[in-house]
Amino acid sequence: MSETSYSLAELLIVAAAEAWRHDGEIMGTGIGPLPRLAAGLAKKTFNPALATSDGECWYTTEPMPSGMRGDQVELEGWMPYDRVFSSLWSGKRHAMVAPVQMDRFGQANISVIGDHAKPKAAMLGARGFPGNSIHHPNSFFFPQHSTRAFVAGEVDFVCSCGYNPARYPGGKFPAGLDLRIIVTDLGVLDFGGKDRAIRVKSLHPGISFEQVQDNTGFALERPESIPTTPAPTAEQLALIAALDPKGVRKTVIKGDPAGDRR
Repeated sequence: MSETSYSLAELLIVAAAEAWRHDGEIMGTGIGPLPRLAAGLAKKTFNPALATSDGECWYTTEPMPSGMRGDQVELEGWMPYDRVFSSLWSGKRHAMVAPVQMDRFGQANISVIGDHAKPKAAMLGARGFPGNSIHHPNSFFFPQHSTRAFVAGEVDFVCSCGYNPARYPGGKFPAGLDLRIIVTDLGVLDFGGKDRAIRVKSLHPGISFEQVQDNTGFALERPESIPTTPAPTAEQLALIAALDPKGVRKTVIKGDPAGDRR
């Protein structure tokens, strides 16, 4: 693979890794193959203090490559549920999660599509989203940016808290509510707009702002200048390959398309 040849999945891993750049020594949790690889890449490059786990009950010295078990890597410490929740409730965790829906306030849904009393589809349930969203930083990953994912109005069922003042007494947000970035197959977004509006932070190579807006059910804030998402370096591509020796990343996005779509 040349320095200029990279897949969309690899571009998204590199973009998602930026979520943990300035976090220091906290627990980094990436939910799903690409966010997990992104957390590992962050630890291997610019944030070596990031705490990563084997996905079960151990902290690992090095990020655990996909397809390996905890007994195949060096373990650094025990991480039972008690320690997980102690880290979570104290704000010492930054998770990148993969909801099914998100609205303009950053509220996220992993529970049901349609009316909760008689849903069109039932999924995971709210699980840990409510508490996680008000206790520690959260970022988000969507492998397919569409109006079904980024919906008009509110999400069908609010599992993860967002910046909707109508949802809070007096309009005051919880102290621990901290939404960071959203990585999709079209670009990177954040909550840095007016009144914490979602805005486009960068566009992937070959993608226009109009494409992103057309695939979003609410109006996006458009900065005067939008940079292009940086391409992976040769070093990053080598690290990703080492972290994913079985090529799981190639199965996440249909057809494993190229990252540069110009």
